[in-house]
Amino acid sequence: MKRNNWILGLAIAAIVLSLTTICLQIFVFAKQKPTAEQQYRDMITQHLHHFSAPLPESLTLCGESVPLDNVFVREALDRELTSIMYQHNSTFLILKRSFRFLPEIERLLAKENAPDDLKYLAVAESALSDVTSPAKASGFWQFMPTTAKEYGLEVTNEWDERYDLPKATKAAVKYLTASKSRLGSWALACAAYNCGENGLRQRMKQQNCNNYWELSLNSETSRYVYRILAYKILMENPRQYGFNVRKKDCYQPLEYREVVIDSTITDMAAFAQKIGCPYKYFRLINPCVRSNKLTNKTNKKYTFRTLEKDSLSWAYLVSKLDNPEEFLN
Repeated sequence: MKRNNWILGLAIAAIVLSLTTICLQIFVFAKQKPTAEQQYRDMITQHLHHFSAPLPESLTLCGESVPLDNVFVREALDRELTSIMYQHNSTFLILKRSFRFLPEIERLLAKENAPDDLKYLAVAESALSDVTSPAKASGFWQFMPTTAKEYGLEVTNEWDERYDLPKATKAAVKYLTASKSRLGSWALACAAYNCGENGLRQRMKQQNCNNYWELSLNSETSRYVYRILAYKILMENPRQYGFNVRKKDCYQPLEYREVVIDSTITDMAAFAQKIGCPYKYFRLINPCVRSNKLTNKTNKKYTFRTLEKDSLSWAYLVSKLDNPEEFLN
């Protein structure tokens, strides 16, 4: 009897051990072979991260201090910086375009003795693209037709100097400098660029306030100066905000030669071919051209660009970089 009990106990122990081994194997196998759903969730945990946009300890706009300790100023800036930081496609394109266009804008601003920070106003206005707004404002600096003419720009159905970066930049500086002189600060001048100086003066008078940071304005203008500042923060340190853009992946500065014409052009496509530039590329690098002809009864001198021989080659343009693998910073 005792022998039978011993055999039975041994059998039960063997069964328990086998079941335990099987359970352990199932557990280990399950750990080693997660389901597709679990793999997906693990991937999200590992790679999908969202961070609050860090604000700098101090900040200036055209040399003027921004009161970052003011809770409302800080929150308004945080809103714009967060928005720009997570608009990945738009911000990536702006950073890539900036490599081609910002150096030229910086030179133009320096030539006019204007603050370098004004380049970020052009970014906020147009994303460094020759766009036209629903209100018919056009070019990098988004001039309305009437205002453009007031500041010496030619605007016709055939030729529109709002798309001429040097001339439009000079006109924008003239507008902003005059506004700053009358209003007292660059922040107010930038706000006036968005909503118009007369409207801004009216708000200032109603509220007896000449401090932009304390002025109650419409939603668009209230956000406008903060958007300029947000672009400044991010574009001065893009990698801190998650944008890793190699110089060779940016839009490279192009090489041109200029052709000056003082007579009527009856066929712009034929003219482009004559100066050795395919019409498609001719229109891209001469955005002032708005028609297939240019009437010139006064023998005014018009300057056109045509690409240098190798400027169509990405490999050639990148070869001119000191360190093409370097990131924008």
